[in-house]
Amino acid sequence: MLVVDDSALMRKLISQILKADREIEVVGTAMDGVFALKKIPELKPDVITLDIAMPKMDGLETLRLILQHHAIPTIMVSSLSQHDANMTLKALGMGAFDFVTRPFNDISLHIGDMSDDLIRKVKAARNNPRSGLNSKKYQAVNGSYAKKIRPGGRIPERVLAIGISTGGPNALSFLLPQLPGNFPAGILIVQHMPRGFTGMFAHRLNTTCQIEVKEACEGDLVLSGRALVAPGDRHLRIQRMPSATIAVLSSAAPVNGHRPSVDVLFRSVAREYADSAAGLLMTGMGNDGALGLGDIKQMGGLTVAQDKQSCVVFGMPKAAYEQKAVTTTISLGHMAEFLINEFCIREDNYGTVACR
Repeated sequence: MLVVDDSALMRKLISQILKADREIEVVGTAMDGVFALKKIPELKPDVITLDIAMPKMDGLETLRLILQHHAIPTIMVSSLSQHDANMTLKALGMGAFDFVTRPFNDISLHIGDMSDDLIRKVKAARNNPRSGLNSKKYQAVNGSYAKKIRPGGRIPERVLAIGISTGGPNALSFLLPQLPGNFPAGILIVQHMPRGFTGMFAHRLNTTCQIEVKEACEGDLVLSGRALVAPGDRHLRIQRMPSATIAVLSSAAPVNGHRPSVDVLFRSVAREYADSAAGLLMTGMGNDGALGLGDIKQMGGLTVAQDKQSCVVFGMPKAAYEQKAVTTTISLGHMAEFLINEFCIREDNYGTVACR
């Protein structure tokens, strides 16, 4: 384990956190990217934690060289600032394994807040050495879809709920741009991310997708051709009424250690849409979403999981398999085609689509 940070205090605190776990050995630290790149051949770390903002060579350039020459799973350490959030999303797109956020104030007093998250992600990166490098196989689909006129959304007959965590930003950046703007189902997404990151992430997706993508707000309409992303630190549920389906946000206690929680969303979708609901559980650590996917299956809805080979971490889908909640397995590379075939039928020669 190599800790790279320009702050001597952060190097010390992160090292102390990691050394407290008997399964993790910190082999060294580095004060900047240049020094880190010189140390890697000698220390041969299995995992690297990398600060976003550093002098001489910033985190993005250091990450690029680490992945290019050493292929070591790397976890970015970010603040909650808008600049760092943007840089972190870029790092994930380049192939960083995941990220953790450092405390904004009184770092020494609040460093423990990131301890469990950091240890869990370091172990996951060590156990999944191909990790973020897998993203090279599924490059984000780029385009200028935001400049196109999107068809007006309508109240959907079906909804697709997606739960995703580690590896999620790249997976969603690959999947969602392939869906047509007139995709007939409403889409609801829980991506495990802290507050301040989900809005920016949704905005980035919106610029490359034919569907509309936005961070969910209280009372937002669930519409066909629209994807609502649960905001960081808020649970997302839906409420179906005779004339509309709306998003309902909550600051209730975390579920499975997460807020937003996939289980909260999936259970809501199962309750409101029954056999017209679909749940898709994708790459991520832990077991969030497994029980909720089981609820969707029990109500007669479609339950899908990403396959092991295309997951960065096969944790959440695996937990759903063990709960016997999965009816269909699909690779990330074939997922868009599967969803289009499952949800869409052509009604005329003008490309109008409707739910099956």
